[in-house]
Amino acid sequence: MNSPQSNTRAAADDQTLNKRESFAADLFKGKKVLVTGASRGIGRACALSFGRLGADLALLSRRSEGLDALKEELLHISPDLFIVQEAIDVADAERMQVCVDSVKKRLGGVDILINNAGIYITEEADGHSIETWRRTLDTNLTSAMVACSRVLGDMVSRRWGRVINISSMSGKVGEAFGSAYSASKFGLIGLTQSIALEVASAGVTVNAVCPGWVATDMAFDQIQDKKWCELNDIPAAESLDIARLSVPQNRFIEPAEVAALVTYLATDDARGITGQAINICGGLSIH
Repeated sequence: MNSPQSNTRAAADDQTLNKRESFAADLFKGKKVLVTGASRGIGRACALSFGRLGADLALLSRRSEGLDALKEELLHISPDLFIVQEAIDVADAERMQVCVDSVKKRLGGVDILINNAGIYITEEADGHSIETWRRTLDTNLTSAMVACSRVLGDMVSRRWGRVINISSMSGKVGEAFGSAYSASKFGLIGLTQSIALEVASAGVTVNAVCPGWVATDMAFDQIQDKKWCELNDIPAAESLDIARLSVPQNRFIEPAEVAALVTYLATDDARGITGQAINICGGLSIH
């Protein structure tokens, strides 16, 4: 269940989305969009953005109740949307293959793939658990590879497609006590570049988006985690302020801002952008 703080952030984010008029209302009408990790945070904001712009949607997440609420909200905004939802742990590569194939069939293909599902586990490198290492890489990196492997062929055949991978600033600069997370996000950028080269001549673009601190439950859980605070020698009571003030803009990025960048990368106007890892971090990268 979302906290009152989470619900307040979601409402503010939705208001931001409602005010935005940067894109034509039917921009993605007829396009099929698959979003992983869709039930909250950046994934939810992406689903709302593309849904408002007329796209049919496939929504994947471990949290079925979050998907139900999102679907209800999307249909309230646009009753004609076609929405497929699947509750799945994307870390299970075999199930992920079957799920993506099923979604493709039910949705009628995938034109735009947004690999957003991710987890963060605080752990020291000294004595790092193999289990948490594998789970982090399976969730954050292998799931993206699996999804790409199931949809790229059709995109190449149609000579149009967009893949947007949600990496992180931690995929460019390593994060202490988050080595599995950083490794997975570095890997996601490498995957982005490699696939972009393979499909560049076929009208398919592949890009990564690298957020800094974003106002999501996952980020706030990390920042306020007792173990994370202790290892980083940060007072738990001040951790949110310390993280916020580390950003030159002195604020957390909103999920809707990340979704707007993702949305732009899916447009024809962005057809010349491929193989890139684009920061959206409030200036954090220039520290």
